Amino acid sequence: MKKIIETIKNIWRIEDLRMRLLITLLFVAIYRFGSFVVLPGVNPGALQQLHEQTSEGLMSLLNMFSGGAFENASVFALGIMPYISASIVIQLLAVAVPYFQKMQREGESGRRKINQYTRWLTVALLLFQAPSYLINLHSQVGNGAFLVETNAMFYITSTIILAAGSMFILWLGERITDKGVGNGISLIIMIGIIARMPAALAEEGTTALSGAEGGGLIKFLFEIIALLFVMALAILLTQATRKIPVQYAKRVEGNRQVSGARQYIPLKLFAANVMPIIFAQAIMFIPLTIVRSENPGWVVRNLLDNTSVLYNVIYVILIIAFTYFYTAITMNPVQMAEDMKRNNGFIPGVKPGKNTANYIDTVMSRILLPGSLFIALIAVMPAFASLLGIKQGFAQFFGGTSLLILVGVVIDTLQQIESHMMVRHYDGLLKAGRARPRTVSAY
Repeated sequence: MKKIIETIKNIWRIEDLRMRLLITLLFVAIYRFGSFVVLPGVNPGALQQLHEQTSEGLMSLLNMFSGGAFENASVFALGIMPYISASIVIQLLAVAVPYFQKMQREGESGRRKINQYTRWLTVALLLFQAPSYLINLHSQVGNGAFLVETNAMFYITSTIILAAGSMFILWLGERITDKGVGNGISLIIMIGIIARMPAALAEEGTTALSGAEGGGLIKFLFEIIALLFVMALAILLTQATRKIPVQYAKRVEGNRQVSGARQYIPLKLFAANVMPIIFAQAIMFIPLTIVRSENPGWVVRNLLDNTSVLYNVIYVILIIAFTYFYTAITMNPVQMAEDMKRNNGFIPGVKPGKNTANYIDTVMSRILLPGSLFIALIAVMPAFASLLGIKQGFAQFFGGTSLLILVGVVIDTLQQIESHMMVRHYDGLLKAGRARPRTVSAY
């Protein structure tokens, strides 16, 4: 505990890092405040039916991603998921359409254009999803929950407000990335998940301790232990790596020859982090946004039930597919081999160039499949937890999207803080300790 306190003091001593943390906290506070600002014309005291609708099924996940804004009929009700959906479409276009491929190769200017297209597509999705949300709100709460007449003008103004709210969340995420601790969009999603945890834990604890469903203190303690075990497993999986040794050629310093350094390329078992989970979940939300039938068919009913076999089979397939897709667009073995050769580096026993690229690609392929399968297994654990009688709100934290995003974003954020501290010769949160100077060893 003393080391942790000392590390926190070290963080506060670094002015740049202190300002980044304070800016991040400010933007997070604004986001949470906006989640409780109800749409103009809606009576917040008459939303009980909407709360019941979001207590189970796919609606509960959507509500969790919005940090409870969905059930509050907030100006932030649509959350950040429309932007995630737009990002998926644009990234798929960047693989299949030459025009977008060209923009990707243009460097920073190309990325700016792609980001602009993503924002415009986000607005288009919001203009479709906002009326759908308002129609669902009207069907759930009825006319009695509205303080004004629900005419065309109400729908137009509310659609604009909902779209502006989601774009404002996107702006907050980008500011956290630029001015805060980084990972702004992922951090926004994580905050929404954390916001739902206390209520879910309290509900499960009350149910278990009351014995209403055959619970009791032993059952509740077992659930907590199981949750901690799954969380530890998720941390191990997301941090597991396969290291590829890289030997650099000898060099001459003065009148003597010095052996080149040996370094390692860490290939993570789950190299794409939480992005495949977020992308897969965004795809699974599509039926929820387009289906308006009161008596949907068997397929649609199962796609709207996140505990059904059909839902989870498709979910697993999407996670595996997006893991390969996202890894392919973020890690290029050919580029890695060229950079290694340019810096006079080589993998012992492997010829530079094409053979090195093939070797890296083979290693990546071998670890991607088991990594994606393990993560997919954790992703569907909430379905099994629900079958064992755990309340769905709490079951979502037994793996699934919520836990994987929570673990992944927390670790990434800690690593960002760690890098700031190491630059200034301090130990970070991942290796707590007192401030000390670091020495750089020679080859």
